[in-house]
Amino acid sequence: MSFADLKKQSKMGSLTEKLIKQVEKLNETGSKDDNRFWKPAMDKGGTGSAVIRFLPAPSGCELPWAQVWSHAFQGPGGWLIDNCLTTNKGQCPVCEANRELWNTGSKDNQNIVRDRKRKLSYYANIYVVKDPVAPENEGKVFLYKFGKKVFDKIMAAMKPEFDDEKPINAFDFWEGANFKLKLRKVEGYWNYDKSEFAEPCPLLDNDDELENIYKSLNDLNEFTDEKNFKSYDDLKKRLDSVLGTKTATKRQDPETIDEEEEVESTVKTTSSSKSSSVDEDEDDDTLSYFQKLAES
Repeated sequence: MSFADLKKQSKMGSLTEKLIKQVEKLNETGSKDDNRFWKPAMDKGGTGSAVIRFLPAPSGCELPWAQVWSHAFQGPGGWLIDNCLTTNKGQCPVCEANRELWNTGSKDNQNIVRDRKRKLSYYANIYVVKDPVAPENEGKVFLYKFGKKVFDKIMAAMKPEFDDEKPINAFDFWEGANFKLKLRKVEGYWNYDKSEFAEPCPLLDNDDELENIYKSLNDLNEFTDEKNFKSYDDLKKRLDSVLGTKTATKRQDPETIDEEEEVESTVKTTSSSKSSSVDEDEDDDTLSYFQKLAES
């Protein structure tokens, strides 16, 4: 999509409508250690703040974010930290092993599943408007990894609960809004509940500058590229090594996997493991997924 087409669709409101449809379709069906990523920071008092702007989908990307499921847990044979194959609607041996454990009905086994469950992360391009801790980041484009809590705030802005609230496409240059990110520590975990969107306004008043930003966006397709995922067999071997077992796991029918992956989370849980490498905001999916598996 050209920059001119992007501006035209913004004025028509079609970008917001398209994104909402894409999210509804998705619902039905660690950041990398490099300098492309921005991450908020907390002060010594345990709070932090920043102002960022979510940016449009780069040319060649269908959505302005990438959604990735992953597993991160420790077993007798070490750590398993890998992307989940269900990200691309594939079959995942870790999810299948979780299903078998959950179906035993044992509370101990279900606690193990809680530690090994899928974790959801999103990746998007952002423009840093204000960064009190690192002002040198201001006015620059970064990648930002975030979890379900922040994503839910984006969707609440795009599809407001009340009729008198105007939808905001958070990813729009002209009709979008700055995101006031506010961090607190709650029970030892980072909490984003007080974060909110400001009133809609153009990111910048200069279209030439906006076009330069648009051309500098990072490609988001890399996060769901098959090269970043192990094959089923390789992931199964890694799982066996971490668990210290050689038990074969039966592959499920792909249609069954698709149906299970469409389950919407409705109950928040906290993993009993404190050793996970995933941030608290990214540990937000729920046990409804496994309850669905147990019923099938």
